Formats: sequence, structure tokens, C-alpha cells
Amino acid sequence: MDRLVVGSTSRGAGKTSLLVGIARTLGGKLVYRKPFGDRLVYRRKVARDHDAALLAALFGLSDRPEEATLGFEHVKLRYMYDDETRAARLRAMVPDGDSGPLLVEAGADLACGASIGLDAVSLARDLDARLLLVAAGSENQVLDDLSFVRRRLDLQGVVLAGVVVNKMRDAENFRNAHVPELERLGLPVLGVVPFHEPLTRPSVAFVVERLFGKVLTGDEALGRPVQNVFIGAMSADVAFRSPLFRHPGKLILTSGDRSDMILAALEGDTACVVLTNNVMPPANIVSRAAERGVPLVLVSQDTFQAAKQVDDLEPLLTAAETEKVELLGRTVAEAVLLDRLLPGTPLPRAAGGA
Repeated sequence: MDRLVVGSTSRGAGKTSLLVGIARTLGGKLVYRKPFGDRLVYRRKVARDHDAALLAALFGLSDRPEEATLGFEHVKLRYMYDDETRAARLRAMVPDGDSGPLLVEAGADLACGASIGLDAVSLARDLDARLLLVAAGSENQVLDDLSFVRRRLDLQGVVLAGVVVNKMRDAENFRNAHVPELERLGLPVLGVVPFHEPLTRPSVAFVVERLFGKVLTGDEALGRPVQNVFIGAMSADVAFRSPLFRHPGKLILTSGDRSDMILAALEGDTACVVLTNNVMPPANIVSRAAERGVPLVLVSQDTFQAAKQVDDLEPLLTAAETEKVELLGRTVAEAVLLDRLLPGTPLPRAAGGA
């Protein structure tokens, strides 16, 4: 069984998206673990990690999401485990038999979990697994991060499977200009994954969930991606003159008593209208939104607070976004050398990377 720990050089590098792409290519035949949970969600009073729940929902994994994670809090994990018991608990998470490769996702960056022995390097050592590093950002940031790893990070006792450069806007230029340099440093580059704008756009449903909103209309359109955000704090006449208001797929934040703004939003290409301050609009406006199939979402926050929450959102993938999952599967199959990344795993004929 291939054992692979996937870590990243910086937060938001795209480990989970890469793992979803790999799992899609493998047809869901894998074992997934995320020992240190950093995206806590509650479902039916059970604590689980968002990424573990996502992989389980997408690919029907046999293990329950909560079984993929040791815990979420440094203090609790430090109290529960010492070095010996933690290593034993990690080894117990490795299944017997041929269930596909074991893919272990580390924390947000290379330092995450280091004080409790659950960082990427420690996980690779304790699980006797190879280590894959995911790097993203500008070309210079990727080069700096990976050079630092090679020259300053102690990888003694760990087999470095290689690196994947993710979300690169000019992937071809990076391959030609910088991959040879990284290879000379002893960093096998197993893929340069291009940036895809659609993957950065959260769905309306995801925004609604994070705002704890109440959906009044347009349930059938909750899967639509949010491409732009517009704060409707001005009159409708002024809004009409703004180029941003004419952008397609926009999410508009406005108070529920701003009937002029809501009606103007319903006449354009609007993905969602978030009604702030817990103010219900008139019944005729709700009916108009239902006719046009535009989600009206009621939230308790004021417009400023709701706008800040939307701005701070990390666009996490959800199980309902099947188009994104398919895109990730195709992209990983084309851009990543899966036969080198998982040498002991039978791959579909089309997989293996370019």
C-alpha cells in the first residue's frame, strides 16, 4: 500500500483540492486521514473536519469522517497523547488489507501541529510514509518556500516523494523557467497545476451556510457560483451607473427594507441577494424573486458585518459542486505524474500526468 503524507508550504496552497483530484482519478479507491483537524464542523453534535467529511461524501469512503481525525485542539491533544501513544494511535489509523493508497493530509502549513507532533514531517516519520509538498503563490514565493525547505528543513528519516506546484497562472512558463532549477536542488517536481478561476468562486449555498442565513426563495439556484460581491448601500439609480452592478453572477448585500435595490438586483444577472438586519422585504418582492428563481437570503448581521464575513470567506469545496470535482479530476490527471507519486497503486489508463 502506498502511504503518502500531503503537506503544504503555506496556508491555502490547495492540498485538499489536489487530494480530491487524485481521489477522483482513482475512482475513490483510497483511505483518507487528517490527524490534526483544522476545519471543525459539527453535524448532529459530532465533531468532524470539513475536508474529511468532504472526501467521505464525494467518494463514499467506508470510514466515518470523525474516524479520520485525532482531534482539533492543541491543548486537548497535548493532554491526551505523549510521543509514544500518539505514534501508536497514528499507526492504528492505517487499515489492513488492500483498500487503496493511504493519503494523509497535514495541517495548514509545514509548522501547523509541530508542537504536538502532528506536522507533515512528523506524520511522515511516524507513519513510515513518503512526503509530498504542495506549494502555491507567485513564482518567487514558490521558489523561496521550496528552496527554504530543501536547504533549511530537517527531513532526515523522511522520503520526499516530490513537490507539486499548484494554482500557477502561467504553468508553462514555470515548467520551462523554474522546474529545472528545483530539480537541481533535489526537489522532484511531480506536477505544475494551472490556476482555474472557477475553483476560487464559492457557491451561493456555501455563503448561505457560513452566514447562517435563511433561504426565502430560489432553492434551486443555490449551487450557482458567486463571481462578484456588490454592497447595495446606495440608491438603485446610483447602483445602475456602477460597472460592478452590471457584472454577471453577483451577490448583493443590502438591507431588507431597500426595496428599490432588491428590485434592481432582480432585473439583472444576480446570483443571490443577502438581506441584512433580519428585515423581511414586502411580499410582492419575495414573490418576484421566487418567479425569477433568485435566492433571497435573510441574515441577522448588519450590512457591514455580513460584507466582512463574505470577504473573509475561504472558498472551500463542497460535495454538491460536482463540476468543480470533475475539473479537479481532469486537471490532476493531466498535470500530475501520478505514476511517480503513487508507484504502487494501479492507475486508470488515462492517468499519470503529462
